[in-house]
Amino acid sequence: MRAALLYKPGDIRVGEIEEPKVQNPDDVLVKVEYVGICGSDVHYYAEGQIGDAVPEGPFIIGHEPAGVVLEIGSGVSSLKPGDRVAIDPAIHCGRCEACLEGNPNLCLNIRFFGTPPQQGAFREKLVHPEHLLFKLPPEISTAGGAMLEVYGVAIHAVDLGKVKPGYEVAVIGGGPVGLATAQIAALSGASRIFLSEPIPERREMAKKLGADVVIDPTGSDPVRLIMDLTGGRGVDVAFEAAGEAETFQQCIDVCKNGGMAVFIGIPSDDRIVLTASRARRKGLTIKMARRMKNVYQRAIRLAASGMIDPEAMISHLFPLERIAEAFEMLTGEGKGGIIKAMIEI
Repeated sequence: MRAALLYKPGDIRVGEIEEPKVQNPDDVLVKVEYVGICGSDVHYYAEGQIGDAVPEGPFIIGHEPAGVVLEIGSGVSSLKPGDRVAIDPAIHCGRCEACLEGNPNLCLNIRFFGTPPQQGAFREKLVHPEHLLFKLPPEISTAGGAMLEVYGVAIHAVDLGKVKPGYEVAVIGGGPVGLATAQIAALSGASRIFLSEPIPERREMAKKLGADVVIDPTGSDPVRLIMDLTGGRGVDVAFEAAGEAETFQQCIDVCKNGGMAVFIGIPSDDRIVLTASRARRKGLTIKMARRMKNVYQRAIRLAASGMIDPEAMISHLFPLERIAEAFEMLTGEGKGGIIKAMIEI
């Protein structure tokens, strides 16, 4: 079967790999139909690593899939062939301390699609455990199902930020996760949402998804503008969703005294410099968002009810054969105007 194989930074090609087979009672064979390209995929493509995670080529990246059930194991009861499913890319052990404490996203033995050594989702078929597959209702398309991982990350981040009705929120970075975070914060009752993003197409989408004040950081200082518009108070919660060295500091700078900064983005350089005195004097709480946990059903309910439209962000659809072109655009100037790129398989 076909798969997109990353051989080295900047070199991703479609090739043939062995087809997976149902082996365990809870196994489900899925025909992958759509896979979103995440910022972490772009890091692997452009830089060849994320921190100390270094794939050895040829390696399959991608962790935002959705598809159709082809075959089920003997113990599977909740799914049948033909069902459309969203796929949770994280396989946790369920036995370690983190799992038993209710934090499967922090599992000590986790295997995650597209993170070495676990092969990813840019392929025609995959086998996955039943409990990590979520049947899509008629209201959600399969492409929309592939976006639920993005919304899951956003829901988890907003949960960490403990956003309450009336809170003022800043989102630094308007990529798909930042846009989804702004939308979930709005649905959580935030009274005013600031979003900073340099790419025009993403700023326009931010306005549609609930951001009240959208800032172009290439033309305005987002910190000064947010502080001015809040009367010098700052925001209750700031979310970093850009992964740039300066945007982590901006999150700290725009928080109110006693506020919270939630870091979602992944910086290219694993070491970033922050002004510790500013965070300390403000008495900030800083939280690191690690993927998501137990949120797929919530994302499905939001989408099925029409409270979110998971397809709205998909601006570019590429067949698997053009995956290299998609990555070239995403690593180019202005990311080619892409809001969200999706691979159709």
